[in-house]
Amino acid sequence: MNTTHTLFAGAIPDVYDRILVPLLFAPYGADMAARVAALKPASLLEVAAGTGALTREMASRIDTPVCIVATDLNQPMLDVAMSKLGDDDRIVFRQADALALPFEASTFDVVACQFGVMFYPDKVQGYREAYRVLKPGGHFLFNAWDKIATSEIPLEVMKALHQIFPEDPPRFMEVTPHGYWNTDQIRRELAEAGFHSITVDNLDLPSEAASASDAAVAFCQGTPMRGEIETRAPGDLNAVTAKVTEALERRFGRGPIESTMRANVVTALKS
Repeated sequence: MNTTHTLFAGAIPDVYDRILVPLLFAPYGADMAARVAALKPASLLEVAAGTGALTREMASRIDTPVCIVATDLNQPMLDVAMSKLGDDDRIVFRQADALALPFEASTFDVVACQFGVMFYPDKVQGYREAYRVLKPGGHFLFNAWDKIATSEIPLEVMKALHQIFPEDPPRFMEVTPHGYWNTDQIRRELAEAGFHSITVDNLDLPSEAASASDAAVAFCQGTPMRGEIETRAPGDLNAVTAKVTEALERRFGRGPIESTMRANVVTALKS
C-alpha cells in the first residue's frame, strides 16, 4: 500500500476534524459508541482514534468506571483529539502502531476501531495484535466502508477527479477507505487471527454537509488524497477543489447536501 495513504499530517487534521468528521464519522461513531457502552468495559483500547470522533462519543456514553486508551499512528491527529478531550482524566492518549501495540497481553476488555483497519498494511497482523491485548472473552469492534458505489458523496468526488485527471486519477478513496469491503475476506482474516463469533452488520446512515464546497474541501484537502492532487497539479489544490465543488453542486444542488453512506460494522470475540 502507498505509505502516503496512512499520512494524516500538516493541514489535514484540522480540515478532517472540522468537516469530514460530521460528514462521515460522527453518525457511525454514535452507533459504535452505543455498542461499546452496552458492553460496560472497565478497560478500553481505541486503535486509529484519529482526531477523537469515536473517543468523544464513547466518553459521553459510557456511564460506568472506565479507562480509555486512545491511540493513533499519527501524532498530529492525536494532538487535535487531546485539545478537545485532554481534561477528561478517564482518557489516555498514546501514539502507537496498530500492528505492534505497546501493551501487555490480556489488558483490555474491548478494542474498538472506527474506519482504521482499511489502512493496515497487514490486516491479519493488526487483528492478531487486537486479539493479543484483549482479555479472554473480550470484544473487538470495528467498522469499514462498503464499496464506494454505496456512498454517494465520495463516489461523486471520485467521478469528478477522474474527469479532472483522466490519465492518472487520485485513487485514495476507492483503493484504501473503500477498498476493504469484502465481508468474506474480513471474516476469514479475523478467524485466522483467532477470533470467533464474528458478526457483520451492513449499516446505511445519512451523510450531510452544509454545502458542496464543504464536502469538496473535506475530501480534497482533509484526507491523504490532498497529496495525490498536489502531486498531479502542483499549486492548484484550490482550483481542483473548486472543480469538485462544481461537480457536487450539479449532482446535489447548491444548498446543504443530504445523502447516504454504507459501512460494515464488525464484532468479534476472543476465546
